[in-house]
This record gives sequence, structure tokens and C-alpha cells, in this order.
Amino acid sequence: MHEIEPYYQWRDDYIAAEDERSPFFNTEYSEFYFDKQLYNFLIHPQWDDFGSNTLYLKVLYTDYELNYTIIELIGEWNDAINNDIMLLKREILELMIDEGINKFILIGENVLNFHSSEDSYYEEWFQDVEDGWISGINFTEHVIEEFRSNNLDYYINFGGLLDEMAWRTLKPLQIFNKVEEILTKRLGA
Repeated sequence: MHEIEPYYQWRDDYIAAEDERSPFFNTEYSEFYFDKQLYNFLIHPQWDDFGSNTLYLKVLYTDYELNYTIIELIGEWNDAINNDIMLLKREILELMIDEGINKFILIGENVLNFHSSEDSYYEEWFQDVEDGWISGINFTEHVIEEFRSNNLDYYINFGGLLDEMAWRTLKPLQIFNKVEEILTKRLGA
């Protein structure tokens, strides 16, 4: 797991640690000292910690004019024991919403498992974005099934083309446009 780095090809366009409006502004990273771990496995030091023992993230890109962000996740999303959604919402998402972000693209291909609890923080997040949306791209099938079986897909959009997006071949604006087009068609149908 320590070899899985957050996606870094957009660093010429955006670095959360250099964005004064980012929750991770002025964060310093080590390239050599592995200070984070997921259970007994070290993870790459470029991942950001938001208080969870099992889930880490990286804000890959944020656009304040179009009000969207792209966040890559790694680990186990565990609401049952760690209440990861509460930590994520309080420590990261609310700060971004306060800066005008209302469209969230979550990249979940490195989310190993999901354990649900209640849906109140998802509902609150969904209500906070008002005219925006929350989408999950490239989550694994068993993780999506856990979200669906707990009716959380009412709040986070999964499925179809969102599950098979070749996002690494695209620039952030292209991903945003694709996701928005998919969701516009779904919501308009």
C-alpha cells in the first residue's frame, strides 16, 4: 500500500497545500518518512489525514469559479466504528462548502471496503450542496453495493459511466464536464 500515491499529474494546475482556501493549506509532506498507516500497512506520505484511522484522502483539484472539487480516497470507509463521514464532513467538506464548493467528485478506486451506520451526515451534506451534487467515480462494485444497500446512493451518485471513467487520461475540467453531463441526463430523465 505504501506504493500507492495520490494522483500527481495535475500538480502543475493545483496543489491543495498552496491553496489559501483549502483545508490543507500549508501542509508539509515528507517524501521519505512514512507517517501514516492503514491498519498494519504504511501508506504513502502524500495522502492527507482528516482524523480517520482507516480512510485518507487527497484533494486533487478545486475550482472556485465552477464550484467543484475532485477528491481521491484510499482505505476503508468505516462509518460503523470510526464515523468517517462525520469526520470527513466536519473537518473537510464543511470548510469547502463554506468556500462555495457544491459539486464533489469522489474517486474511490482505492476504497477497499465500506461499513455503514446511519445516513444523517450524508443527508446533511446533500442538503448543504443545494444546487450541486455529489458523485462517486470508479468505486468497486462491492463498495457501491454497500452504499446502495444502505440507501446512501440517494445522496451520492454512482453507477453507469461513473463506474468506468478513465479519469487519469483527462484534465480536471474534462472530468467535471463529463460528470455534470452524466448527472444532468440522469436528473433530467
